[in-house]
Amino acid sequence: MQFSGMEAVKMQKINESLSSAHIDARIAHILNKYKSKVLITTSFGTTSVVLLHMISRIKPNFPIHFVDTGFLFPETHVYKEELIRRFGLNIITHKAEFELNQKSRHSELWKTDPDLCCNYNKIQPVERILGDHEVWVSGLIGYQNSFRTGLDILQKRKGVYRFYPIIDWTESQVNEYMEFYALPRHPLEGLGFASVGCTHCTKKGDHRDGRWSGTDKSECGLHT
Repeated sequence: MQFSGMEAVKMQKINESLSSAHIDARIAHILNKYKSKVLITTSFGTTSVVLLHMISRIKPNFPIHFVDTGFLFPETHVYKEELIRRFGLNIITHKAEFELNQKSRHSELWKTDPDLCCNYNKIQPVERILGDHEVWVSGLIGYQNSFRTGLDILQKRKGVYRFYPIIDWTESQVNEYMEFYALPRHPLEGLGFASVGCTHCTKKGDHRDGRWSGTDKSECGLHT
């Protein structure tokens, strides 16, 4: 999104302020300022536990939204239930419209048009609730791919502030945080899946190399 000169300077100053703030202060500032206008989403992927644990410490019982595409690994659902039990997470689940999900399934849409499949089963469910919020919080991390490396902590796109509180963390910081708090790992991570999404579009690989392998696609479209 293109900003005017004044708007660009304002966003730069906000990002500089957030960059120097302790991670808990970053999150608390946004949640306290925008309250119910904050949308937090999670995929219950391999690094999702970091942000989920932070939210559970800073704002227990704050609503966290999850999209069940209907094509997730059974291990992801097991992991989801484990994290809910351990941290008392307040998870709100969303699904695609039944007809679109079935259309995707019967035509194996992920093979012929993965972008449309993601649109039906991930993007549309989020877009239905996004209009009620001013800030969208998610746990993207810069080292995961080149697109994410270029993201700021806070930016505005399509009329919504996108807040990525751990976008500037390194892989070492993520691992150290998980080890310090003894956070459980996704069951598939130990089998070589560094990033986990839908079964049909996920293979083993480093960072996000196993997502949509063999194509030029690297994101589902939610954050682009």
